[in-house]
Amino acid sequence: MTDTSGLTTVDQGTASAGITPAPTLPETGLPSVSQLREHAGVLDTQASLLRADTSELHGDLVMREWGVKTTELVRLDVPQLLAELADLGFAWRSIAQLIGVSVPAVQKWRRGGSVSGESRTNTAAVVAACRLIEESYVVFGLARWFECPILPGVPVTPLDLYISKKINLVFLLASGKTDPVQVLDVFDPDWRDTYRSEFEVFQADDGVALRRREQ
Repeated sequence: MTDTSGLTTVDQGTASAGITPAPTLPETGLPSVSQLREHAGVLDTQASLLRADTSELHGDLVMREWGVKTTELVRLDVPQLLAELADLGFAWRSIAQLIGVSVPAVQKWRRGGSVSGESRTNTAAVVAACRLIEESYVVFGLARWFECPILPGVPVTPLDLYISKKINLVFLLASGKTDPVQVLDVFDPDWRDTYRSEFEVFQADDGVALRRREQ
């Protein structure tokens, strides 16, 4: 079982009822190598299933909370919602991209112009996502974070994820509980070729790093 993003996160949760118990090791004498190998394999499978279960649960809860917050905020005036995004440091161009409209449309709404129901909901959804990230995760300078590349040398940002309707990936990335490389793999499986350069991303001892490709 996996979450809606296809990623695996580490979280607290409850065991799945369908997990097969690990084989019991002999109480007397030393277990054989084959018994130890079998026991370790089953435990590894159990751990994977638990991670998948908790990942799915966490993802569902976050998306549900986002929906609830959006429903609450849609009752506010759109100029008020736009002002909150501007106060967070978002440029009007970025706000327009997140909502899915043009900058002139946003400027018209700021002056009290009419807003469609869909655009009103989309505006509330952006504010709800920002509030949820600020309340649940440690992300300083939220607007700047949205515009920072997920990995050095790869021009994909949380803003791109949101615009592409990959909201669950935005929340996972903000949580810090998943590898950015995994996020890119789900967002664009061909990203290594799409954004190929003379540098490559690799897993160093102290985290993800960048190095020049060997010729």
